[in-house]
Amino acid sequence: MAQGKAKISISLDAELVVEVMVLAGVGSPQDAIELVVRDYIARGHRPAARGESRDRAARDAEVQPQEPQG
Repeated sequence: MAQGKAKISISLDAELVVEVMVLAGVGSPQDAIELVVRDYIARGHRPAARGESRDRAARDAEVQPQEPQG
């Protein structure tokens, strides 16, 4: 029996997949999603990317100053 990588099947919204295909410039839904997942994993392994994400999240979460109440 030949050994290969385990595979899974998932369902995604078609519009979402088409948008990813267009952005990635790929004609296959399988290839487009695989590229996105591989990129996400690669970014998670880069220390600068992790720090950047945390910094951005912290900036986004900062409380905006309240306007003076009159």
